[in-house]
Amino acid sequence: MPMKVVIIEDEKLSAEHLKLMLSKVDASIEVLGVFDSIKRSVEYFNTEPNVDLLFVDIHIADGNSFDIFQKVLIDKPIIFTTAFQEYAIKAFKLNSIDYLLKPIGIEELRNAIAKFKKVTTIDSEKTKQVLSSLSKSGIEKEFKNRFMVKLGDTITSLKVEEISLFIAEDGVVMLVTKTGKRFSIDYTLDQLEQMIDAKLFFRINRKVLIHIDQVQKVNAYFNSRLKITNPFIEGDDGIVSRERVGEFKLWLDK
Repeated sequence: MPMKVVIIEDEKLSAEHLKLMLSKVDASIEVLGVFDSIKRSVEYFNTEPNVDLLFVDIHIADGNSFDIFQKVLIDKPIIFTTAFQEYAIKAFKLNSIDYLLKPIGIEELRNAIAKFKKVTTIDSEKTKQVLSSLSKSGIEKEFKNRFMVKLGDTITSLKVEEISLFIAEDGVVMLVTKTGKRFSIDYTLDQLEQMIDAKLFFRINRKVLIHIDQVQKVNAYFNSRLKITNPFIEGDDGIVSRERVGEFKLWLDK
C-alpha cells in the first residue's frame, strides 16, 4: 500500500524539493497535502485524516510548529526538518525522533524513510515527552538561518550570513545577497521580521530589511530622518523612517 505523507512547511521551494525527493526515494509515496501554517495544519488534522508519516518544519510563518501538537492530538511518526544548530539536533537524537537538516540530501531522506518503515507508530505520550523536552532545550528561541532559493531549475540554500538585505518591489520580496544576486522569496517583510534575528536585521522602512553589516554609511536627512548607503539600495529606499530613527540608532550601537 502507498505511504501517505503530510508536509508542514512554509517555504514553498523547500516543500517542492522535499516532494521531488520523496518521489525519487519511493514512487509509491503519496503526499496528501502541504500546509504552511499552524492554523491550516490544525484544521486539517481535526478532520482525522489517514496519515502514515509527517514531515514538520519547526519554525513556520505564524509561529512554532510545536503549537500544532498542543492544539490537536497527532499520534503518527514525525520527521522534523530543521536548520537549527547542533545542540538542538542532539535533543532529537536523545528522544529517538528522526530529523533532516536543511538543505535535505537524498541519502539522508532515504535513510529516514527506511527508519520509518521499521516503526509503525509513536504513541501520544511519547510525542508529548519529546515536545516538552524540545521546548525546554530553547529551540523556540532560535531564528531562521537559511533560505531556499531558486535560480532557473536549480534550488540552493543561502545562509543568512550571505544576505545583504530583503526588499519589497511591486508586491514581491527579493532576497539580495552580499554579492548582489537577487532571488524572489515567498515571504512578506512582516513575516521575515519574526523569523530572523533582530540583532542582525532591521526594518528601516516599509520596503527594506537590512543586515547590520551592510549599513555602509549613515547621513542626516531631511525632516529628522536618516539615509543609509548600500550598493543595492537606490533613492528613497535607503531612508530610515522618522518613527524608526531612534530604534535604528540603538540597534547600530549594540
